[in-house]
Amino acid sequence: MGGHTIHLEPHRVTKRFRGPDGPAAARREWRALELLAGHAPGLAPAPLQAGLLPSAPVVAMSRLPGEPLRGQPLDERRLTALADAVRALHSAVPPEVLSRVPVRPGRPAELTSQVRSWASQRRAHASAEVTSAADRGLRWLDGSAFADGTAEAGEHPPEVFGAGDGNLANYLWDGARVRIVDFEESGRSDRLFELAEITEHVGSWVEYPLDADSFLRRFALTGAEHARLCEYRRLLALVWLFLLSPDEQGEARNPSGTVERQAARLVALLA
Repeated sequence: MGGHTIHLEPHRVTKRFRGPDGPAAARREWRALELLAGHAPGLAPAPLQAGLLPSAPVVAMSRLPGEPLRGQPLDERRLTALADAVRALHSAVPPEVLSRVPVRPGRPAELTSQVRSWASQRRAHASAEVTSAADRGLRWLDGSAFADGTAEAGEHPPEVFGAGDGNLANYLWDGARVRIVDFEESGRSDRLFELAEITEHVGSWVEYPLDADSFLRRFALTGAEHARLCEYRRLLALVWLFLLSPDEQGEARNPSGTVERQAARLVALLA
């Protein structure tokens, strides 16, 4: 198991990483904090101290003000501030620096392989609604740009620095602007994939739904980019259907009916 524990002080946050991926996650977190401190100061916590030994990786950073966007209604001001923060993150790292940043984990090829692994181990007692949506998603996947496990959706787009996690709990609103925390999955990425990560994360709709269309209108996307973004959203919606399926089988971490709602989201995106 991976993950981390967090120790909060008035002006300092200390993350201790655990599990097989702990050392790599700590390095990604520290790299992001250093890059953003140099190229977009104030957007993310300031790096304070790191201990990156494999046996006990730990990263300390400044504590930012604000409340997580997850779990609260997102009005026009918050949506605009969220889009501004995401745009600032994506454009923060100059291309010549970004080219030396490792690719983030969890890209489409990895997700496609993971979905197929989950599909081969599916339990027969999933509800008919969830089973039908998963079957439709898997049929779509077999005919998509991701079918061979290597292709991206469409032509390779310009790369950006991505947070790697679309959870709105990592976006803090202080009443005037949004700042970003949690970079353990960060790295070089595709802007459209990062936008899809935000719109399709369960945290963007299970409580107070993010208006995905309104959010995405705040980015200048071409028709081809919209089409590629749709493919990424479909892939991530399928991933989330499998991730949430244990909730249906007595291991609930989300409100009742979340898996069925995810199934409906996937079907709508595939329509």
